[in-house]
Amino acid sequence: MRIGAHVDLSDPLAEATARDAEVVQFFLSDPQGWEEPVPRTDADALRSSGLDVFIHAPYRINVATLNNRIRIPSRKLLLSHASGAKAVGAKGLIVHGGHVNAGDDLAAGVDNWRKLFVYAMEQGGFDTPVLIENTAGGDNACARRLDALARLWDVIGGYGVGFCLDTCHAHAGGEDLVGIVDRVKAITGRIDLVHANDSKDEFDSGRDRHDNLGSGSIDPDLIVAVIRAAGAPVVVETPGGATGQSADIALLRKRLDG
Repeated sequence: MRIGAHVDLSDPLAEATARDAEVVQFFLSDPQGWEEPVPRTDADALRSSGLDVFIHAPYRINVATLNNRIRIPSRKLLLSHASGAKAVGAKGLIVHGGHVNAGDDLAAGVDNWRKLFVYAMEQGGFDTPVLIENTAGGDNACARRLDALARLWDVIGGYGVGFCLDTCHAHAGGEDLVGIVDRVKAITGRIDLVHANDSKDEFDSGRDRHDNLGSGSIDPDLIVAVIRAAGAPVVVETPGGATGQSADIALLRKRLDG
């Protein structure tokens, strides 16, 4: 089981070494901005590092929204980040499932996901596999509840899209972690990456606040069970820098070896 962490984009190779990580995830630009990724001087080193590399798309991206001033730039930016992800040898590009505004039809948001893949195919396709991540909050989200995820997958599952399961998001989003891997795979047929995060908040809080493993409201044994069942690479997106994340990685390795 390959385990690693989400790290700062400035020097992901050094950050991975500091955590004894086998997997590394990072942004290619400001996660709160609309910037295009720029070529990285460490791209060759990342490709030849032996690490499993994953790229997280900026948080601003929302391809589901009915607001075209956000939707159109979002799909263009997602394509450019997929190209940037390919340049560093990434195995996947993670993007949140997105949402529609209150009063808007969620079915229209789901169809906007379909339009994204049609648009991408017209542009030559995504250079890196897209992994949709479940989210923690919002009553109008495309990937908070599994019933909404099923509606989304009915429409876009045929486009080869992958899935990233976040344990904090599932817990805070109101989905029981017991048996969640089987329930997700019954919908998506796959889990390509696990974000192994504890939650600062209680079940079904709708709040996306990660905590170090064993410090929040999720039993670490539940997170370990999710990882075992998923059989996918693991990334911790937890606080505390190299010290906190190294402890989380070590905890997972110890529990998984036990």
